[in-house]
Amino acid sequence: MHESNMNLKQHYQEKVVPKLMEEFGVKNRLAVPGVKRVVVNIGLKEAANDKGVLDKAGSQLAVITGQKPKVTRAKKSIANFKLREGSPVGLTVTMRGKRMRDFMTKLFNIVLPKVRDFHGVSDISFDRNGNYTLGLTEQIVFPEIDYSKIDKIRGLEVSFVIQSGDAKISKRLLKLLGLPFKKEH
Repeated sequence: MHESNMNLKQHYQEKVVPKLMEEFGVKNRLAVPGVKRVVVNIGLKEAANDKGVLDKAGSQLAVITGQKPKVTRAKKSIANFKLREGSPVGLTVTMRGKRMRDFMTKLFNIVLPKVRDFHGVSDISFDRNGNYTLGLTEQIVFPEIDYSKIDKIRGLEVSFVIQSGDAKISKRLLKLLGLPFKKEH
């Protein structure tokens, strides 16, 4: 973990960049990958029938991320799921800059250690572009959520969009930033 008196941006520039340059043979500081944005999603299949669900989950997501979520809608109708094109199916928030760094600091240092039986996050959730997605089964692990005011426990997905194009570099970047991965045996 990084020192508490150093913010994430400073930690990235002073500690992470030189280490990644050395380990991966990057010559230019500007070519070192970084986290471009963090996207938080909640899927709400019941929102198509109950509009109140959208408001409740939306206010919880706004409290967690510090910004108003955008409603995602179904791209096409699926009869088996009683889903019409254009029906609301979830919420999404895209964070960049300071808000993203504050969210990452909170997630790595407060939220994840609070998860029951937590031994680190899986290191197999990288896509071929080096982006990482982390699923949380309940929104109540965030300290801002008032347990007495929630209507239903919902899972959410946190995606780290990284400009590396390589899962190995992305994993090392996230590890150096403080994301606790499972110990390799």
